[in-house]
Amino acid sequence: MQAIAPIRGEGLPAAGRLAVVEDGSALLSAARWVLRGATSNERYATRTEHDELSRRQRPLGRPEATRATLIPITKSAEWWALSQDERRALFEERSRHIAIGLEYLPEVSRRLHHGRDLGEPFDFLTWFEYAPAHAGAFAELVKRLRATAEWGFVEREVEIHLARE
Repeated sequence: MQAIAPIRGEGLPAAGRLAVVEDGSALLSAARWVLRGATSNERYATRTEHDELSRRQRPLGRPEATRATLIPITKSAEWWALSQDERRALFEERSRHIAIGLEYLPEVSRRLHHGRDLGEPFDFLTWFEYAPAHAGAFAELVKRLRATAEWGFVEREVEIHLARE
């Protein structure tokens, strides 16, 4: 683990390393903290957006992508009180979340995990992978997303930077 920092709200305790476990069977009782999430359909993407994301996205785990950033996010009760179409309007029509993300593909791959329906403290676990040469592009992507109207509904966010050798 290279760095862990709270962006908004409470952070997470420092940890020496991070283990990504796909099926949950290897969770260790000695872990300082555990974050759980499930992959799901892209809830705010249209078919056209989904197809374009799939076309441009490179697979996770590719050899050159030795950097990763995990960003757990919790949104406010006000966000969840909005209807699905109101959230979609904020997410894409006003904030252009998907359109911005598409600009950084294929260099920055991503996967979203949902934790809210599991009763987890973070609603979303956002996982990004990129080559060291694209760290600046990743930083720009996150900066642009944080400047959107959608991010006004984020009440807790932690940024965890990782390196794989």
